[in-house]
Amino acid sequence: MSYLLDSDVFIQAKNLHYGLDFCPAFWDWLIASNANGLVFSTEKVGDEIEAGGDELSGWAAARGDGFFLKPDAVILPALGRVSTWATSQNYEPAAVNTFLQVADFYLVAHALAHGHVVVTHEVAAASTKKIKIPNACIGLGVKCMSPFEMLRHERARFILGPQS
Repeated sequence: MSYLLDSDVFIQAKNLHYGLDFCPAFWDWLIASNANGLVFSTEKVGDEIEAGGDELSGWAAARGDGFFLKPDAVILPALGRVSTWATSQNYEPAAVNTFLQVADFYLVAHALAHGHVVVTHEVAAASTKKIKIPNACIGLGVKCMSPFEMLRHERARFILGPQS
């Protein structure tokens, strides 16, 4: 099982639970897990992060294409399936238009095409005003979980070392 991370995983980690300054083990785990073929994201998510112009954007820029995957030919049919799903639901037209223009669309399509699990802080919602990633995943049969579920499933351990 491999994971595709939504931008909110990185942003909330930086801002809340795993700040780059006080919890480097989380970020090291992401890098090591990527090197082991377990954790990735998409180029569009990388673009969203880099637009922030902060320390997280610097971290993301240093990861490159091996972490933030570019679209490939395999995802083209999946983009069509995700688009068809989004337009066939009862979402407001503005919600569909927005979804089809943001990284979430590509994230779900990439996961659908390559069998990844989507990791996001978003939760499914009944609103017709915004397409949430978990709703799209449920509708398309893509597994989706929170970052905490991923970390527990992978038995990630962030243990304090000697104090320096």
